[in-house]
Amino acid sequence: MREFLRTRGSGKLADNFFSAAMATCASSVLAIVIFIGVILVLRSQLSLHAFGWKFFVQSSWDPVSGQFGALPFIYGTLVTSFLALLMAVPLALGVAIFLTELCPNFLRAPISFLTELLAAIPSVVYGLWAFFVLVPLVRDQLGPFLVKYLGWTGFFDGPNFGVGMLPASIILAIMILPIISSLTREVMMAVPINQREAMLALGATRWEMIRTGVIRNARIGIVGAVILGLGRALGETIAVTMVIGNHPDIAKSLFAPGYTLASAIANQFSEATGDLYLSALIEVGLALFLVTIVVNAIARLLVWAVTRGAPARVH
Repeated sequence: MREFLRTRGSGKLADNFFSAAMATCASSVLAIVIFIGVILVLRSQLSLHAFGWKFFVQSSWDPVSGQFGALPFIYGTLVTSFLALLMAVPLALGVAIFLTELCPNFLRAPISFLTELLAAIPSVVYGLWAFFVLVPLVRDQLGPFLVKYLGWTGFFDGPNFGVGMLPASIILAIMILPIISSLTREVMMAVPINQREAMLALGATRWEMIRTGVIRNARIGIVGAVILGLGRALGETIAVTMVIGNHPDIAKSLFAPGYTLASAIANQFSEATGDLYLSALIEVGLALFLVTIVVNAIARLLVWAVTRGAPARVH
């Protein structure tokens, strides 16, 4: 009995140590985020004092005259990221549904491998492919087609040189496709098999079973996969820099060149000649940090709106 009590006491000590270690790990995440935010704010103080928070709503970016505004970069980041989601999410969902519900067994492993291989390709390789293949395709084939059939929308006006927000959005969609697809497939595979069998036994068609029995129960995980894909799109740098045109414009046309927050930093950081210029670029990084937080917060609100805070249930 005495030996048991001694062992139990040491186990309680180990539990306390384990709880403290896990709490430290969890709090370290918050500490890292706060530390990054504080450093960005401190290093951009010169720009903040010169322009205030109007920096985020001004559209002028002229290093020669010392005028800086991040609105064109924020606009380019949001437009390219959300266009990439519009293209990638339906395709990723289709790939995930095919692999989990419809794909023959002998094809499942090769297609899954190739899909995940897309995530391992370096972004500079995507950029090279986009520059030599996608840009001519948009200029010579896709662009005229869009002008002919969708020119009335106003999104495809102006000259089309092949570089601009449209090819940047397309390459981003390709890059986030494997992330969303792989995570969605894992979430859908976690839905119990008896859920599918129950729907089919009640007379549901294959599509009704997938829509009601699988996608509905996996919707929280699917939205989470989309959020991770959006995070990748917001922060992508090299591939976008090579095809977006790198000009601080706010234009309705998707053929127009643009700039993203990340590509602006990558392009101009080594060229910053003055303290104000450097501080403005660091504040662009702060803008990217804030945009990421705001977009993810909105996405979390969308998750809550879809699920009302309740976990998916098996009916």
